[in-house]
Amino acid sequence: MNRYLAGAIGGLLATVPMTLAMEALYRRLPREERYPLPPREITQGIVHKVQPDAPLDDERHAELSLLSHFGYGAFAGALYPITRHEIAHPLVYGSAYGVAVWAASYFGWIPALNILAPPHRHPANRRRLMIAVHLVWGASTVWIGERLANRPGDIHGSGRAGTRLEAFHESTERAHAADRQGARRNEETATRNDP
Repeated sequence: MNRYLAGAIGGLLATVPMTLAMEALYRRLPREERYPLPPREITQGIVHKVQPDAPLDDERHAELSLLSHFGYGAFAGALYPITRHEIAHPLVYGSAYGVAVWAASYFGWIPALNILAPPHRHPANRRRLMIAVHLVWGASTVWIGERLANRPGDIHGSGRAGTRLEAFHESTERAHAADRQGARRNEETATRNDP
């Protein structure tokens, strides 16, 4: 499977454990820190910027937040193959990638567009929560993505498994060609020796 598609699928699926971890850790926050989590805050901020006079009810906000959260997970997952061609330790590399996505988003484009204040202006517990769930997301994304991209039997695979499969097919074809050539020689020899 194409690594970018595999990464997108990995990012989409990895958003499930990320969201579950986010909900579990959110319940442990002190009561005064239990205001909406960043996916919902970001969605509210974007909706307010696009349509300031169009208020959404809670149910629509929740649906839109989940949709954008999973969509961004898939988008960010599709980008990890750009960073490295071969990944020896997907869980370790993925964890680092998850934290890099968090930093680029929460210190980068999100505050740059005035959607949400940067992490240092939020309580430390919430920062730790977001870093932890991005570790989960990143490790899961790259692990799933690499499994999909390098799965055995995928003739069109890329990466190590795809290369090994191509080499196997080439060597098998060479062996068949050698067998056919040997059979022709034997046939010619038999024809010459026939009275």
